[in-house]
Amino acid sequence: MRILITNDDGINAPGLKVLQAIAEEVAGPDGEVWTVAPAFEQSGVGHCISYTHPFMMAELGERRFAAEGSPADCVLAGLHDVLGGQKPDLVLSGVNRGNNSAENTLYSGTIGAAIEAALQGIKAIALSQYYGPGNRDLEDPFEAAASTGAALVRNLLENGAWGGEDYSLFYNVNFPPVAAADIRGIKVGAQGRRPTTFFGVEPHSAPSGRRFLWIKGGPQDVPTRHGTDAHDNLAGYTSVTPMRCDLTAHDLLATLKARLE
Repeated sequence: MRILITNDDGINAPGLKVLQAIAEEVAGPDGEVWTVAPAFEQSGVGHCISYTHPFMMAELGERRFAAEGSPADCVLAGLHDVLGGQKPDLVLSGVNRGNNSAENTLYSGTIGAAIEAALQGIKAIALSQYYGPGNRDLEDPFEAAASTGAALVRNLLENGAWGGEDYSLFYNVNFPPVAAADIRGIKVGAQGRRPTTFFGVEPHSAPSGRRFLWIKGGPQDVPTRHGTDAHDNLAGYTSVTPMRCDLTAHDLLATLKARLE
């Protein structure tokens, strides 16, 4: 099996090392694991691609490359340059430092890489490690992902639904903020919404007097409704959410046709 891995935390992120180990276990001794990851952190860039300017590629070692671009750029570079058009069997993105549950999904570069792979017709799974009091002070905060990630990926490859008539499925996986021994299992659920969590800005003034704005996130320990990702993560479960790139509100099509056409 040939696997392409990437992330949005950057080529030197600890979560990418965890993903490398997961991918090597899934690929097996006769498989190949190729890495194309951002040279610098690209968190929050979503499905951005460098459409209006080129980006530099650097070969760092055997099957290991860094790109001065977004995670989606890395997937494009991996598919159409590094691998020379030989498609991988699977693209894995992560393991992200922090959750990509609920509304975080819409901003995530980790998810953006999986989206691009799915649009290219390749199986893709995004993996993220929720942080919280149950794991942030562990020697390895990625313990939950590291101990169960390979088995979960194999489970999805064997038992998950794939493909699609128009837009292919991909998967968003979030490991709970607990030690590996405290994981309660797997829950399949929808993307949730934290009702009181929003991004905002925090102004600061530089010594020169210039004014800058930092983007500031909201609290992450707020559960979503029952049966959705962040609710299950905070209850100790690994969440698995099947996704497509189709943003159409299909439930409203008939109503709006009747009203507007």
